[in-house]
Amino acid sequence: HCNFEFDLCGWKQDENDDFDWNLRTSRPRKLSTGPATDHSLQEPFGHYLFIESSFLQMPGQKARISSPFLSRRNKDCKVVICTWCYFSCLQILFYYHMHGAHVGSLVVYQRTAVKHEKILFNLTGNQGNFWQCKALILTGDGDEDFQVVFEGIAGKGLKDGIAIDDLTLSKEC
Repeated sequence: HCNFEFDLCGWKQDENDDFDWNLRTSRPRKLSTGPATDHSLQEPFGHYLFIESSFLQMPGQKARISSPFLSRRNKDCKVVICTWCYFSCLQILFYYHMHGAHVGSLVVYQRTAVKHEKILFNLTGNQGNFWQCKALILTGDGDEDFQVVFEGIAGKGLKDGIAIDDLTLSKEC
């Protein structure tokens, strides 16, 4: 579980993107938007990750942050078999805040060790001025290690932003 109160909890900024996610608080700023509080503490001085469209980023530029590698070889990470599919017990739960007239996109990928990426979640535009929760099932084949990648894409608005907080991977893996 990572609430970003002290650090990035092993999550790393990707090197092959255009800019970085910022660790920030909600204390008042003259020229920015964003949540009034973080999600975990519900306080203006609580921390979360944020990207903001500004004169520094062109629309469409991307910021990416990646989890540590997760291993399916863990004996507690079992594949559950049902009559119509195979699916993993592993999931990620996170909170997001996307507010502004021209906010960009939030995309979540599952990336294998050989850099194959599969989109798990893709959301664009204003979603309201509040935190929302999303749970995603992390799928995969056999014993292949993987990462979860959060990608924020800058929008056209100069003060529009995307925040994420409280990233939780199910304990089994």
